[in-house]
Amino acid sequence: MAKLYFHYSTMNAGKSTLLLQASYNYRERGMQTLLLTAALDDRAGPGQIASRIGIAEPATTFTPETDLFALIADAGPCACVFVDEAQFLTEIQVWQLARVADDLGLPVMCYGLRVDFRGNLFPGSAALLAWADDLREVRTICHCGRKATMVVRQDEEGRALHDGAQVQIGGNETYVSLCRRHWREMME
Repeated sequence: MAKLYFHYSTMNAGKSTLLLQASYNYRERGMQTLLLTAALDDRAGPGQIASRIGIAEPATTFTPETDLFALIADAGPCACVFVDEAQFLTEIQVWQLARVADDLGLPVMCYGLRVDFRGNLFPGSAALLAWADDLREVRTICHCGRKATMVVRQDEEGRALHDGAQVQIGGNETYVSLCRRHWREMME
């Protein structure tokens, strides 16, 4: 039985690495995979899923207007669909991915951020948390050693930013993953 999965975490937790590793495992066994990523995030180049540790694979890009059910149904045979930067999905697209699992019988593995730097859910993440069959947290740690569940965006002097656009492509050096306590302390 195919399922819709959501693997979530903070910035720099290794989500893309896990996605690329899982896709590789399928392909190593002779099974095709379909990799999707948000067109909005082109840090590694258009249509690339890349990890901080240096591995990358080409992917098909999607925009908020992309009908993911139609794209996947027309893509040809595959054993699994992998979606990077899933926080950028729309609510409608999450339903389309649920239909892929339910109606096409394909597992759909989504990887993305749960919350933004203000502690608010991304629209795609909110829908996935509500509707995914299986939720899997990718763990990373705060500087204190506790599990990091939040991320803060900092200015050049290391002060936490409280305002700004929810989405900032690039600028990984401005983000720090923290436990809730240390995030709260920085945001006060």
